Amino acid sequence: MLPRYRAVRAQSADLCAPLAVEDYGIQPMADASPPKWHLAHTSWFFETFILKPFASGFRPFQPEFEYLFNSYYNGVGEPYPRARRGLLSRPTVAEVYGYRQWVDEQIEALLLTCAGEARDEIARRIELGINHEQQHQELILTDLKYNLGNNPLHPAYRENLRRPTAGTPPTPMSYVGFAGGVAEVGAAADSGFCFDNELPRHRVLLEPYALANRLVTNGEYLEFVKAGGYTTSELWLSDGWAWLRGESITAPLYWRAGAAGYREYRFTGLAPLEPDAPVVHVSYYEADAFARWAGRRLPTEQEWEHAAAAQPCAGNFVTADSLHPVAATGCQAPLDQLFGDVWEWTASPYAAYPRYRPPAGTLGEYNGKFMSNQLILRGGSCATPDGHVRASYRNFFYPGDRWQFSGIRLAADA
Repeated sequence: MLPRYRAVRAQSADLCAPLAVEDYGIQPMADASPPKWHLAHTSWFFETFILKPFASGFRPFQPEFEYLFNSYYNGVGEPYPRARRGLLSRPTVAEVYGYRQWVDEQIEALLLTCAGEARDEIARRIELGINHEQQHQELILTDLKYNLGNNPLHPAYRENLRRPTAGTPPTPMSYVGFAGGVAEVGAAADSGFCFDNELPRHRVLLEPYALANRLVTNGEYLEFVKAGGYTTSELWLSDGWAWLRGESITAPLYWRAGAAGYREYRFTGLAPLEPDAPVVHVSYYEADAFARWAGRRLPTEQEWEHAAAAQPCAGNFVTADSLHPVAATGCQAPLDQLFGDVWEWTASPYAAYPRYRPPAGTLGEYNGKFMSNQLILRGGSCATPDGHVRASYRNFFYPGDRWQFSGIRLAADA
């Protein structure tokens, strides 16, 4: 476990290595957080839920950090307001890295001395903390992209990201049929780590359905834009139409219109829109409107998981070092791009599975209390750490959110 702990902690620092010190403290919007806060909060998690209850003679690194870097755990205490995280010029970046080093030293010392039942519980919490930090690694990237992508200079995060050369156009979109019937979804009890919201495994009844063999591309979405998709009210849910009008939305988040057509902000800066790459950074409202325009629908999360269970969890994740979705290759059958590239919106609300019970204690606040007014996304993205997701993994965001790497896979009734 210790090598894995070290590797994940080091990866967070590696993601921040290209940043200037000025980048660490920017909070680009209320729903995002500065990189410095993510680095401190993930350390706070290990300190609060492992060192504090299990380390002999524990003394906090800085007592005020319990307030500053608590995200939403009311059982710990009142958190510092989320929308004001960008106002914290102190602690400095150097002090936050010092805090991370101190936590790592304390965790390693604890693992060398603990034994018995305490060691089992410590190991369970460290595994949770590792997966929690991987979630924040993706948030570091998405929040940073929102900062850089909305800067008029459109600065690059990194110039040396990999980008596949343009090849043959993706295979035509087709639909893969599934017979439906009684299926089991959710994580199996003996399948290794999972979050509590993936449990318990249970049966569902699926009507026959079909999923598109690949993701919706920029070129296909551009046709929706040119056809007046953003000005045709009957394509939109009522809340979606109000959101579109209120925010003056006319295209996906990082598209920039110009005389030569649309360009798109990527982590390497502005670039021409790639027609064969998957459309990304769209809200649920946009995904749903596109599906209606195309005469299709979005899949349910149960349909998605049922289809994904038989495929290997392989794709364009963060170690591919593109940090942007890439065109379908057709090499993953029967469904291409199922994992990685973009989080795929589903039509399913984020709700508890039958017989779900959150864990006891403050750690029970991790997922359960957010089961309201959000939609499920599946599959991971190009910013997701490798090995972090699985077929049963449930991500969730509000329907208007689009700063995550979110995209579209169409579904149909068979």
